Amino acid sequence: YLGKYEVTQAQYAVVMSGNSNSLNPSPSNWPNNPNRPVEQVSWDDVQIFLTRLNASEQAAGRLPAEWSYVLPTESQWEYACRAGTTTAYSWGSTIGAGNANFNSGSDPDRTEDVGQYAANPWGFYDMHGNVWEWCADWYGTYPVGPVTDPPGAASGTERNLRGASWNNTVSRLRSAWRFKKATTFTNTLIGFRVGFQKQ
Repeated sequence: YLGKYEVTQAQYAVVMSGNSNSLNPSPSNWPNNPNRPVEQVSWDDVQIFLTRLNASEQAAGRLPAEWSYVLPTESQWEYACRAGTTTAYSWGSTIGAGNANFNSGSDPDRTEDVGQYAANPWGFYDMHGNVWEWCADWYGTYPVGPVTDPPGAASGTERNLRGASWNNTVSRLRSAWRFKKATTFTNTLIGFRVGFQKQ
């Protein structure tokens, strides 16, 4: 399973308030916008968020046995983004201001509330634009030949990012576009989306 929206500022704050890791529960460059995606979170920060979320949900009896909240792998993310399509974007081959939040789109200067644009065919919002989304796996070269649900590289120095952001041009918003950053990197362009799976 995958979250239909990017994790918002409000959701991040609920989980991260009172953390013992010295992490700001409201790290966003545009604070006090509860429905905008949280940004300025590193991959390492997201791991702490997930650990806290899983512990909280388990303690509340809302987490089924052997299930946990995770980041999607790069292949899972692209599968959800494409939603059965084969075009450059989940809605077709061209992009306009009404499709997503991107540079030269309707609002190129900041994030916007999640869910402002139409969902893709499977009901996921903002898979293109708004903020880059961290993926679970290391960045690496694709395997040779057809594969089914590949787990990604076994090791590396940078983690995968997908989806592009409010500050990117149209080519980077394509379903297939890949990006990478170190696990400690943060900026106003990067957030995340939560997956849910059986371990």
